[in-house]
Amino acid sequence: MKKFELTTESIETVSGEKLFRIKALVSFDAVEAGELGGYVEKEENLSHEGNAWVYDNAQVYGNARVYGNARVHGNARVHGNAWVYGNAWVYDNARVHGNARVHGNAQVCGDADIYDNSQKSSVDGFGSENRTTTFFREKSGGVGVKCGCFYGTLDEFREKVRKTHGDSEIAQEYLAIADVEERRFKRVAKKGEETDD
Repeated sequence: MKKFELTTESIETVSGEKLFRIKALVSFDAVEAGELGGYVEKEENLSHEGNAWVYDNAQVYGNARVYGNARVHGNARVHGNAWVYGNAWVYDNARVHGNARVHGNAQVCGDADIYDNSQKSSVDGFGSENRTTTFFREKSGGVGVKCGCFYGTLDEFREKVRKTHGDSEIAQEYLAIADVEERRFKRVAKKGEETDD
């Protein structure tokens, strides 16, 4: 059963792909039948199964796929050979492209620029809520963090952890993971510089 159709409303990407606004044919999850969504290049970009949806002015094109219960919101773009699936969310001005895979409970937001799997990392089941925390490379080159309702830089994350949890075991857990992720992103950046030469 088809859950959406391509409308005649279209836009063109800066690289020339023609994208079509989608329209829900049936109600599912938080989407009502008749509701307009974001833009896709072709039906294959968004699965008709599950609760996956492209909202707002978000764009999915090329060989990119959004499926499962994944959501793409705001002005986010998913393109190239990227896949967003599971319960993952991509929103704000985030861009997921190349061969990147964003999945599980990962949330990629802000000005994130994920172009391969070395540009993001998710850690599940730690902290006071056993939540998923996602670390990702931002367009500025820094590392962003999304954890529950928190979104900010690594330093802001550490500050928020100390303010919220003091010197507790939970704080030590969060801070240790932040340290590991910081080292990982520095290593990946250094490796990238070596291959650019």
